[in-house]
Amino acid sequence: MTDRKHELAGNLAKVEERIAAACAAAGRDRDEVTLIVVTKTYPAEDVRILSELGVRHVAENRDQDAAPKAAACADLPLSWHFVGQLQTNKVRSVVGYADVVQSVDRAKLVTVLSREAVRAGREVGVLLQVALDAGESERGERGGVAPGGIEELADLVAGSEGLRLDGLMTVAPLTGEYAGRQQAAFEHLMDLSTHLRRTHPAANMVSAGMSADLEQAVAAGATHVRVGTAVLGVRPRLG
Repeated sequence: MTDRKHELAGNLAKVEERIAAACAAAGRDRDEVTLIVVTKTYPAEDVRILSELGVRHVAENRDQDAAPKAAACADLPLSWHFVGQLQTNKVRSVVGYADVVQSVDRAKLVTVLSREAVRAGREVGVLLQVALDAGESERGERGGVAPGGIEELADLVAGSEGLRLDGLMTVAPLTGEYAGRQQAAFEHLMDLSTHLRRTHPAANMVSAGMSADLEQAVAAGATHVRVGTAVLGVRPRLG
């Protein structure tokens, strides 16, 4: 085993222990929570090692990094998640590799995603990114639809060819009433998910929690956690 593989295996084991402990504390089965490893800024070689170690879900947030990496790893049994703010001029490229786009927050993006998914002959899963630092009808500082806009946007996704409404995603807010209150934020997201599933029962995916707060996300009921630093290490600064 190479040094890097040994390092990643050890980090994965620690994250797995954290998820398992959080599930046990919340009275949940371990298989209710899916680990997505956020591989941004790390090379395709690391993705290949992660696959060898059993990781099946990876995430990227910049198309210019993700597209060549996904192409280099096209032979691996991976599901690719796009988690960054997505510009419409990058959608065609992203649809080429992403199985799920977790950061959908506006109608124009839905329209372009649908068009490109149909063109590519693919079905792309969609999560609505919810801004818990926004008012009922505003956008968040880091993107996201306000809670009051979820229903309309969900209906649009559900009615769009080539797209599949999978659920909701959020990032713990840095400002507003939920700043520093990660578990309360994630519990609010679960309430929003419950409301969404009344009209869209299959939209049962809830993506929340990262390296620093995955325990709070699991306690709240998240189905997916997005972990980068705790698996791959501290990211190099982008120049």
